[in-house]
Amino acid sequence: MGILGGGGFTLPVVSEVEVVDVSIDMTDAARSALSASMGGDEDTHVLLISAQSGGCSGYMYDMAIVEAPETSGFQIIEIDKIRVFIHNKDSVMLNGIRVDYKDSLMGGGFQIENPNASKSCGCGQSFS
Repeated sequence: MGILGGGGFTLPVVSEVEVVDVSIDMTDAARSALSASMGGDEDTHVLLISAQSGGCSGYMYDMAIVEAPETSGFQIIEIDKIRVFIHNKDSVMLNGIRVDYKDSLMGGGFQIENPNASKSCGCGQSFS
């Protein structure tokens, strides 16, 4: 049946996203590593933290240093003159996170502790 007959055609459903004011904590080790990673580009670049669908627990953390995007839809947190952008759509999942940096013989990197996660993967990169 065609569109006029009423079959086979639907419109996408748009749902509102809950938005909260984001607060994050960053350890001294993470601040130092982030500052070194920025390489003096703090005026033009930002740290973007987001939650992406995927991983073994449902969502994965994503952190990237990118050129500063338009600020619309983002919350901006300034930490030691470095701007951290978190999109409003991720605000509920990322509010209250603690960003740390670990350096070990087996390799290091940024780690996120999330009080909102009901479960997380052993790799520390995936949560739900």
